[in-house]
Amino acid sequence: MTATATTGVALLTIQDAEALVEAARAAAEAAGVTVAVTVLDAGGHLLAFRRDDRAVLIAGETSTRKAYTALQLDAATADLVDAVQPGGLFHTLPTALDRPLLFIAGGIPVHRDGRLIGSIGVGGGAPEQDHGFATTALEALAG
Repeated sequence: MTATATTGVALLTIQDAEALVEAARAAAEAAGVTVAVTVLDAGGHLLAFRRDDRAVLIAGETSTRKAYTALQLDAATADLVDAVQPGGLFHTLPTALDRPLLFIAGGIPVHRDGRLIGSIGVGGGAPEQDHGFATTALEALAG
């Protein structure tokens, strides 16, 4: 891993991103779910992306939106669902899923040494499944 001279924080590398994608994909495959996985660095640049050929096409866009939301708000999207419902801290129009597409669970920020260094987004399963797959990937990276 590389570290910046100014912060001393090890940045999210391409190898880290690929490991996150593989761990999330493997967790989804073990559950019989096909997903798309997006990993961004702290600047919002795409480091890695994978969409299973059997996953619905929108899964790729959804995983990317989840990753951006988690990065921008530095919070797991699973924790934001209630906040963005009408009457919540944030307000947005509901989708047919009765929850905003940008905020459904499956996006998680990635931290190292207490600093935000990127995010992962998983789309394709039920929101709770996607969140679990992303969490499993983070645990594998930290492991």
